[in-house]
This record gives sequence, C-alpha cells and structure tokens, in this order.
Amino acid sequence: MAGALAAFPYRRKVIRFSPPQTLAFSFVIFIGIGTILLKLPIATTKPISWLDALFTATSAMTVTGLVVVDTGTAFTVFGQVVLMCLIQLGGLGLMTFAILIVMMLGKKIGLQQRILIQEAMNQTSLGGLIRLVKILFLFSIVLELAGVILLAIRWVPEFGWGTGLYQSVFHTISAFNNAGFSLWSDSLSAYVGDPLVNSVITGLFITGGIGFTVLADIWYKRSFKRLSLHSKLMLVGTLLLNVIAFFVIFLLEYGNPATLGGLPLSEKIWGAYFQAVAPRTAGFNSLAIGEMNQASLFFTIVLMFIGGGSASTASGIKVTTFLVMLLATASFLKGQAETVVFERTIPAHTILRALAIIVISLLFIFLTLFILTVTEQAPFLTILFEVMSAFGTVGLSIGLTENLSAVGKEVMIVLMFIGRIGPLTLAFTLAKPKSSTIRYPGDEVMTG
Repeated sequence: MAGALAAFPYRRKVIRFSPPQTLAFSFVIFIGIGTILLKLPIATTKPISWLDALFTATSAMTVTGLVVVDTGTAFTVFGQVVLMCLIQLGGLGLMTFAILIVMMLGKKIGLQQRILIQEAMNQTSLGGLIRLVKILFLFSIVLELAGVILLAIRWVPEFGWGTGLYQSVFHTISAFNNAGFSLWSDSLSAYVGDPLVNSVITGLFITGGIGFTVLADIWYKRSFKRLSLHSKLMLVGTLLLNVIAFFVIFLLEYGNPATLGGLPLSEKIWGAYFQAVAPRTAGFNSLAIGEMNQASLFFTIVLMFIGGGSASTASGIKVTTFLVMLLATASFLKGQAETVVFERTIPAHTILRALAIIVISLLFIFLTLFILTVTEQAPFLTILFEVMSAFGTVGLSIGLTENLSAVGKEVMIVLMFIGRIGPLTLAFTLAKPKSSTIRYPGDEVMTG
C-alpha cells in the first residue's frame, strides 16, 4: 500500500491569483469585515439588516457615499469610526497600507508586491512605485491634517471642541477620499454660502481626485512644460470641466427657487461652484439635488460618468480616458493618422484601452439600468442618476437609493464594487487574456 501511494505522490495545488484578482478579492474581504463590524450592536443606534450593513460597508470601502440609512443618526461613534477606516482604506488603497507596513517592518518589497501596487495604482511601469507610495502617504497626512485644522476653525466655535474636531476629522477624511459621507442628513446644505467650508471641502476632494501620480509629478517637476503627458491632460481637463460645469449649473439653476433662485449672488456663486465640481465622484451637496432642473440632473450624470483621475480616490471612466477618446475622434475627423497633443503622440494601445473602458462601463451601466427599471418604481431619469452615482462612486442621490428594493440594493452593491476597482480590472479578473503569435490577414468591415 505504501508503495502504491509512493507511486502517486500527493501534490498540493497552489492557487495563484493574478494582480487584478488579488486587488478585487482584498476589497471583498474588507467589505465583509466592515459589514460584520457595522452589524454589531455597539455600531448602531438601532438594529439594521445585514443587507443594509453590507450596502453601507461597500459604499464606504468603494468611497461612494450612497446611503440607505442616515449616517449621523443610525450609527454610533464606533460605527462612524468604522466607516472612516473603510473610507481611508478604500481611498488610499489597500496595497498602499500593506506596503507601508512592510517597509516599517524593515522588509524588502518583492517583485510580486510591486506588481500589485502597479495594478492598484493603475501605473504603466514598475519604476518609482515605492517612491510614489511614500509621496502618496505624505501628501495624505499633510492635506488631511490641514483640512482638519481649517474646518475646526469653523466648526469648533459652533459645536464645541469635542464635536467640532470630530466633525472636522470625519468630513476631512470623507472629502479627501472622495467618499461624500456626511454626518448631516442634508450634507453641507447649511454651508452653501460659507467660503471656508466650501473652499476646504472642494480643495480636498479636487486634490484627492486629480491622482497621486499627478501630485508626485508636480512635486518633482514643478514646471508645466516638464510634466508628463498624463499630468498635463489631467490638469487641463480638470480645469476645463470645472469651469464649464460651473457656468452650466449657474445658468441652469440661477432662477430655480428650490436651489439657487432664492440665494444672494455670492451664495449663488458658491452653490454653483460646489455643485459643479462635486459630481466627479465627491458626493457632497450644498444644494437640494432632487430639486434641480432635469437639464442640470442630466449634465450631472455626464460629469459622474467622466469621474476623476487615474490612481486617485475618484472613479468613473476617468478624465484622461474621456479626453483620449475625444482627441482620437478629432484626429479621425481631421484625417490624421496619429493622435497628437502637447507635441506627444498617444499610442494606439492607449486609445484601444480607453475604448475598452468606456464600452465595458456602458455595458455594466446598461445592465444595471435594465434590472432596476424592472425592480424599481421610479422615473427613468431618477434611476439613471442613481446608477451613474453608484458606478462613478459619487454618492449623490435624488432619493431613490434609500427606498431601493432588496434586489435593487444588491445590484447597486455590485455596481459600486465594479466602479471602484474599475471595469477593466474586473474584466481581467474574470478572464485570462492570452497572447498569441498567430497573425491573420486584414480585411475591411463597414461601419457607421
């Protein structure tokens, strides 16, 4: 018998995950831990269902901000601290914290860990990743500390030291990580005309949404001409989108008595500015979103789809993806063989990647829309708004999310997860792309 067993030696099958799979599963694990913690009696002021706990944990971990229970009243301080931890982990990235712990222990960062960082931070090469992680962590500490101090100047006199500091810490973490969670049921509507609150909150989520690669590039190059093409596109694209969005929201909502109409001019400007820059994944609101004109809501949906920057706390298809497709389309219409911007040629594989991201994103959005139009009794624009908010991990809502059916909540949980890890990452997680040396002759296909 022993001889027979020796003839068939037992081999342990080692399951190896690809970097995209590791990234996706790490999110799933921490969402599970967060769900359990939020379900504990000490985390809530009144019992919540497992589904609501899962939805909230997913929303926090994916830095979305959509809620099915009121954050300020449904959760105790313990529960809110759990949310802050999930937001920080989800915003800066699990791999970032893992690498920092390894470095503090004095251990070397291996090739596998570097590949994981590359995937988590959406980088194109392995060079300079450890330096980028250090910069990311330093930026985060400095900016969040500055945010807490500045908001405390406003909220400590209003709420007292304990509550004022706590409110400052919670909203700073939520803003910098583009989460959009607020301890007030009307978000920041009470501060629609407050220059300090508006400046600090928008400054935090715009900075967090630009992308850590861009911030590091600015830190070392300190000259626009020397910046990488990605950084130039991201900075110019962000500025243009914010300026255009401001004027569109200001003009569309100027006479709306439920939003800007009843405010003095200075508060109109602050309100339009805040609501113009928030949709690209921040999730806070200083105006009543549900009372905005349909044109404003549709424009907000477009902004949520575009999202923020790669390797940032934001989601969506990303600003650079949107710009690459616009530039490629413009080059095609001009009859140009290559797409050139800032005296640099955008590679064909980058354009194909951008196209794949948009197509896969739209497929997930359309599928979710179809399911929710069956399960939910709400106007199509309302459903579309909530779906795009979940996909872009924005967190803005016009009232549907808190009234979703069980199936609706489950579908939105999946969409928030997809929106955060990225549709292309999910595609690579589920599929196993194989390279082939076989080449076939080309042929024309009629399009258009």
